[in-house]
Formats: sequence, structure tokens, C-alpha cells
Amino acid sequence: MTAPGPGRGLRPFSIKAKLGTLVVVSVFITTGLLMVALRTRTELRFITVFSVIATLLITQFVAHGLTAPLDEMRAVARSISHGDYTRRVNGADRRDELGDLAQTINLMADDLAAVDRHRKELVANVSHELRTPIAALRAVLENVVDGVSSADPETMRTALKQTERLGRLVETLLDLSRLDNGVVTLKANRFEVWPYLSGVLKEANLAAAHRRLSSGSGNHSRKDVHLHLDVSPPELTAHADAERLHQVVANLIDNAVKHSPPHGRVTVLARRGPQPESLLLEVLDEGPGIPESERHRVFERFNRGEVSSPHGPGSDGGTGLGLAIARWAVDLHGGRIGVAESARGCRIRVTLPGIRQPRG
Repeated sequence: MTAPGPGRGLRPFSIKAKLGTLVVVSVFITTGLLMVALRTRTELRFITVFSVIATLLITQFVAHGLTAPLDEMRAVARSISHGDYTRRVNGADRRDELGDLAQTINLMADDLAAVDRHRKELVANVSHELRTPIAALRAVLENVVDGVSSADPETMRTALKQTERLGRLVETLLDLSRLDNGVVTLKANRFEVWPYLSGVLKEANLAAAHRRLSSGSGNHSRKDVHLHLDVSPPELTAHADAERLHQVVANLIDNAVKHSPPHGRVTVLARRGPQPESLLLEVLDEGPGIPESERHRVFERFNRGEVSSPHGPGSDGGTGLGLAIARWAVDLHGGRIGVAESARGCRIRVTLPGIRQPRG
């Protein structure tokens, strides 16, 4: 059911139609009683009283049908303002403006309930993610201060490990803040795809090797997963913001590696898009894949999917923000990102529009 637009005219069950009908009925009643009075020679004052009473009764009946839903809407709106998002307005199936208003209030309550749920999830997830490295870092430093362990390179690497994890989490939250505030602007330039993506994959390998030097958990320390780059043609170029695209590719690789089986393979595939300097980018893994029922939710914040735990040694569940940030960066370009069909594993497909041609 959709709200009536300004050009749709008068609906048969709208409030305007009901009020118009009320006026017409009142006129008919008054005219009828006047004709009866003329034929029966009844005094005009009695006819006037009867006419007013009949009109008031009909008006009261119609007014009750209009004001009762408004009273309920006011009560529901007051409950929503106090943080109770469980109440809903009845009568959303009415075929008038009040039905449209009831449906709008119910949709607003659903949206506010979702925002409140996401806010609570944000606090819970961030608290959990911060608590783990802080507790580990505190334990290391307390052992050094108490003399239980010495400040040798291995101990300091463990402390550095947790500090780096805190830094990555804070950087992710900053990206999330920029996403909400819309303060990030694109700085798109033309670049060669092969050397650019090759550098991103090398950084991913170096980051994994660096994290593996110390114990504890991090984004992932998978060294058994092979990263493969497939760019065709080799001289392929694209037009995009290199920094934002780096966020997309790095997060997609990180997510694919986490869910890859032992000694699995992650492929980054790049092809020319239909428009000038446009780009088709895919990241494929050999993991369990994403159930079709979950594909519309994988780019939501803090969504970790139905897979209970990542595959392979040294991986963890992450913060659940990587794919949300990837979608944000793609949206900034005016592109599209989604889960594509794949015979095995998961295939994330990204399309960037490149240089938009002016309309002639």
C-alpha cells in the first residue's frame, strides 16, 4: 500500500471523500425534512431541531471513525518517544489517509527498532573487540612489571601484536565514523590495474607474515592460503580512488582468507567493464560459501554470517565491519558490490563505473 501522490485525485475511501459524503448526506436530510414540513404543515422550528440532531449524530459517527485511530497513533508515538519500539498502530490496512499514516508510523517504528538493535550490537561488539587485546596487553605488561617475565624481544612482540590489533580496530571505527558522517570525498585518477592490485596482494602477504611473528589473535595469520592475481588484459587501466579501492580489495581478501580451507586459494580477478575506464573486480575463495538466505545481510555491520568459525589455523571472526566498509567505498564510486553465483566457495563481485560520459 502506497501513499497517494498529489496527482492521483480523490480516492473513493479517502477522508476528503468521507467529509464530502457527510456534507451531501446532511443536505439531503435537511432538504427531506423541509419537504416533509411543507407537506404536513409542521412548524419550521421542529424541522430545524430534527435536522440538527440527525446531522450531529451522523457527524459524531464519522468523527469517531477519524479520531479514534489518531488517538491510538498518539499513544503509539508517545511510546516510541520513550524507547518502546514494540507497539504498532492498528488499521494499516485502511484505504484512506489514516491507513497510510498508520503504515508510515509502523515502518518508522521498525526502522527505529533496527537502529536501536544495531546500536546495542555496536556497543557489545566494540566492547568485546576492545576487551580482548586490552586484557592481553595488560597481562603482558603486568608480568613485566612484576618480574614474572623479562622485557625480551618475544614479550615485546606480543605486546606490539595487541597494540597493532587495537590500532586496526580504531582505524576501522574511524572509517565507520566517516561512513556515517559522509565526510569522505573521492579523489579518482587513472591507474594501471595489474601493478596496483599486485601491490595490494603483496601488502596482504607481508601483513600476514608480520602477524605470524607473535602469538595471540589478530585479523588473520594464515600462511597456508595462496593469493592469486588474474588481470586481463595485462595493460588494463581503470579510473577510481586508489585509497578507497584499496579498502575494498584489502577487506575482501581478508574476508576470503579467513574463510578459506587449509592450503586454499584466493583469486583476485580484474576485467574491463562496459564503460570507459570502468572495472569489473571479483574475489573468489574456496571456503564454504554464503547461503543464499544470508547474501542480503553479508554487507551489514557486525554481520559475521552463519559460519560458526573461520577455517584454518590462525584465523578469527574479525569485527564484522570489513564488508560493510567495502560496500561503503564502492557506493562512493557509484558502483555495485554483491555476492555472485559460484560453483565453489564465495565470489564477491565489484563493478566500478569508471569515467562517466556527459550526456549529449
